[in-house]
Amino acid sequence: MTFDLAVKRIYEPPAPDDGQRVLVDRIWPRGVSKEGAALALWLKDIAPSDDLRKWFGHEAERWAEFQERYRAELAGNGGAVGELLGLLRHGKVTLLYGAHDEAHNNAVALAECMRGTG
Repeated sequence: MTFDLAVKRIYEPPAPDDGQRVLVDRIWPRGVSKEGAALALWLKDIAPSDDLRKWFGHEAERWAEFQERYRAELAGNGGAVGELLGLLRHGKVTLLYGAHDEAHNNAVALAECMRGTG
């Protein structure tokens, strides 16, 4: 199944074509109000574990291993993954994250996993 899925920094303003906006970070991003975030859902349970997040530290050389470890965590997290799949069945979802690195973050890894490419 193909999903209409996008990834975006939460610091970018909401757009009409975002669909349902879902924050996938465990920690609320600094300087963002709940109203300004315009979220459909804060799905913190789908974020990487604290141990994995701290180990990764957004270091690009750890990206491939981070993706493997995160996929393993997602495989054991049927509840949160199921919740995201439920939203995706109803149209476009934009996964939001707070990290500075736009290429190496949990939202990108999650999107790749959901698309079956990661």
